[in-house]
Amino acid sequence: MSKQGSSTPNYCVLCRGRGWCGLAYCPILVKQYVHLRLDPLTLKKDFFGSSPPSVFVGRYGYPAVRVGVSVPPETGDTSIYDQPEKWVDLGLNAVLNYRLTLVLGFKVSDKRDLENPFVRAFQEVALSVKPVDVEIRLLKPPKLNLLLDETNPPIGPRSPIEAYRVDSNPSVPRHVDKLYNDEVKAHEAVLHLYESRLPVSYIQRAFSIGAFGRKSDRVLVPTRWSITAVDSIISQSLIREIKGYEPLNEFRVYEQRIHDNLFIAVLAPRKWGFEWMEAWWPGSTWNPAGGEVEVEGDYELYRGRSEYPSIGGCYFASRLATAEHLRKLKRQAMAILLREIYPGFNLAIGVWFVRESLRKAYEKGPALVTSDIREVLEYIDKETKLGARRWVKASRLLQLLAKTEEITRFTSNRGG
Repeated sequence: MSKQGSSTPNYCVLCRGRGWCGLAYCPILVKQYVHLRLDPLTLKKDFFGSSPPSVFVGRYGYPAVRVGVSVPPETGDTSIYDQPEKWVDLGLNAVLNYRLTLVLGFKVSDKRDLENPFVRAFQEVALSVKPVDVEIRLLKPPKLNLLLDETNPPIGPRSPIEAYRVDSNPSVPRHVDKLYNDEVKAHEAVLHLYESRLPVSYIQRAFSIGAFGRKSDRVLVPTRWSITAVDSIISQSLIREIKGYEPLNEFRVYEQRIHDNLFIAVLAPRKWGFEWMEAWWPGSTWNPAGGEVEVEGDYELYRGRSEYPSIGGCYFASRLATAEHLRKLKRQAMAILLREIYPGFNLAIGVWFVRESLRKAYEKGPALVTSDIREVLEYIDKETKLGARRWVKASRLLQLLAKTEEITRFTSNRGG
């Protein structure tokens, strides 16, 4: 029984969280769970828990920024609360439950005030690879407000902090501690940590808290910016490497369907090029009241790009996942990534979702391997709702491939 697109009280009574409304998560279950766990906490100002660890640097008011630490209402192994690499196999209900029950205590600090005892303490927390017991006292009880962002993971209740105490020793790897104390450029530190197999989310957290770089250059970096910067730095380094490999010998097409999203990645036997395209259906996150599908995207050719992509942080998150896969293959390719976002996906949860969904797609292996671009376009036409003709019309790189092969079926303006 399906009630796609309905969310009336009657349907909610009958559905009871089974997804008849078509949303990728159940608002009622999330709200009930969060309130059940956090309502008692809105009357208190003292919190103790094992930070995953989780730190946050805001961007509003920059260069004066909010910097703080988040603690969950439990102790022990809480790493799942702030480890996006493990979220792709979870339902969105679970991800939201984890994120919205983290209580954030923050202070306002100048971006260069890294000698502030508060900042230094939470630098150590941020660099830990294991949860750290933290006690915070807030100036006032936190409000149950939610911060959703296209780049950051969801952020739950927060309030200015009055006092704090770190009650367990952060577990900082020796090579990380060395980078923290050395005069190493920030981008070099990022690449070193990546090659040492630390999670990208860990590197983004460390970058945000100003843990690396020449001492005179170190600053607090808003979490939103650090996520994009780290994705960009690592992917650009990988691209330089894969340009030294031979191109693929065939087309490879990968697919991932998850939470009312469809991801399709086409790797073409050409020199490096990259394009990220998104199609937002009416009723989805960034097209809530539109009457038609909105298609946007951006691309780069072999020489790269000098301007920030109009499509935002998803561009770099998807580029990183793609460059990682090509490095494993020891091949270069022209990569064309298509994403369709349907009405059930109507909340912003961060670019981690794009990065990890594509990593999953590449991990599964190709759904199609062929030497014929026609088969690629037929696959796109069959598997997408938008259809190959519309995608080719919107995609500069698909147009380039189709014209190279002199294909007119999906490039002409006629129907059929």
